[in-house]
This record gives sequence, C-alpha cells and structure tokens, in this order.
Amino acid sequence: MTVATERKIRREDLYPSRVHDVPALQEREDPVVYGAEHDGPLRADHLRRYEQFGYLVFERMFSADDVAQLSRELEDLRSNPEMADRPEAITEPDSGETRSIFAVHRLDHPLSRLCTEQRVVEIARQLLGGDVYIHQSRVNYKRGFRGKEFYWHSDFETWHVEDGMPRLRAVSCSISLTDNTPYNGPLLLIPGSHKTFVSCVGATPDRHYEKSLKRQEYGVPDDDSLTRLAERGGIEAALGPAGSVTFFECNTMHGSSSNITPFPRSNCFVVFNHVDNALVDPFCGLAPRPGHIATRPPVEPIV
Repeated sequence: MTVATERKIRREDLYPSRVHDVPALQEREDPVVYGAEHDGPLRADHLRRYEQFGYLVFERMFSADDVAQLSRELEDLRSNPEMADRPEAITEPDSGETRSIFAVHRLDHPLSRLCTEQRVVEIARQLLGGDVYIHQSRVNYKRGFRGKEFYWHSDFETWHVEDGMPRLRAVSCSISLTDNTPYNGPLLLIPGSHKTFVSCVGATPDRHYEKSLKRQEYGVPDDDSLTRLAERGGIEAALGPAGSVTFFECNTMHGSSSNITPFPRSNCFVVFNHVDNALVDPFCGLAPRPGHIATRPPVEPIV
C-alpha cells in the first residue's frame, strides 16, 4: 500500500463512530465473503450461511488428544509467574485473576502454534479472499464461579476507531479449549448483525485500552440498537464440545455472560485480517494501541 493510498483511506471514514451525540445504524458497504468455493475447504452452503448469518461453527475440528495437550499448555501459560507482570496479561477488574493473555502467536510457547494452524488459516483465507495476517490473538480464561462477562460489542467498531482498521475484511476465530454449554457463559451472537454497523456515542478517552480490556465502557452499543438487531435476527449461542471452532465476521454483534458454574469456559481467539486491509492511523485521532493488541504495518502474510 502506497503512502498516498493510505492517506486516502484514512480520510475516508466509511464507518464513523463515537463522533455523534446519538447512535445510528448503518448498512455495511463491504462484501461479507470475498472468496469462492474453489478457494478453500468451505463448501458453497458454508459460504451462504456465513453470508447470511455472519458466523460458522465446526464441532470437534480438533481431536480429544489435541484438546488435552492444548489444555495443559493453557494452564501452563496461566500459572507462569513471569507472565503475570507482562503487558500482554489482562486481569479481572475485581478478583485480579487472569482474564486474557494477548499476542499468543508471538510468545515462545507451544500454544502459539495454534494461531497458525493450517485448517484454520485456510478458512480465513477463503472467507477474506487471499493472504491474511494475524491482527490480534489472545487466550481468554473464563474460570468457574467468577469468570466475568464480555458485554455486547462489534469487534470491528473498536478496531476501526482505536486501531485504524479501514474496512470490513477481517474474521475472528474462537477455538474452544473447554466445553461450551448453555450454562458456562458461552459466546452469544446476533445472526445477521454483521450487515449493520452500529455507530456508538462518547468520545474515546486516551489510553482507553487500559480499562476497556477489563471492562468496556466506550464502543458499547446502545440498548435500542441492540434490541433492533436482536428482534431482527434473534440470539444464538455457539455451543459445542472442546475442540470446536467458531468463525465470526468482524462486525457480528456478540458477547457472553458471566460464568457462575463450576466449569470453566476457555478459548484461544485469533483475528485474521486481509493484508490489503492493514491498519492506518486510528480514526479516533488518538495514539494507536500497543502492538501486542493490534498488529501494525508492515505486515507479513501467514505462509
């Protein structure tokens, strides 16, 4: 991308948010599916479902042996005393327990290989129509009894405003490392919401990420907009045994409730962005978030 092209994209804020006094719903101006059936492992019916609903769930993409190994690695990472003091580690706002660990793909740890697993990357390439790189990765620990909620949000709204992601050409991938049941705070999605961008209110505070990764207060959709989206598309939970994988479009409205059961709900979360959609200056006009939260150019495609 040339400097002139980047500046042109930066001027064209196609999805303004946190700049008006009232929220607004805007229909998306970008495709949902960029690739075709012959471009990867997804069948035509998969692509149609993703186009219509904004997400796909594949049960048991990873075997029980895979999950057992990954679970050990997950706990090893969480219990590492050196990790607790690193900026990549995010704690729960009340208990101080580990909530998330970012930039897993950059860590010198066996779990990092999961982020570039071929089966996952091929699907991302097909959905986005070509070479991709990892915009963000993290592991989420929603522990039993005290794992806190992730309130409703569109990932793209934050990535656009605070990171400078220009267009809707990214996909999130959630790899379940524990069973996802109706009771332990599973991922909730609003089908079809990816086709509507919700413009939020409230100017973004400086260094907002220091609080938002624990509990988000800006970039949160209003009640009326959420109600309209849910009345239109309903709400579904991404349920399935450990080893299942959920792909959801970067603008799909999603969240999860607190986990008050004894059973944890942990996952590895990887965001793939197309190389032609690399970040520009944040649209909020503030300094970019750190590199362990959002990968900034130059970017290299996953080989």
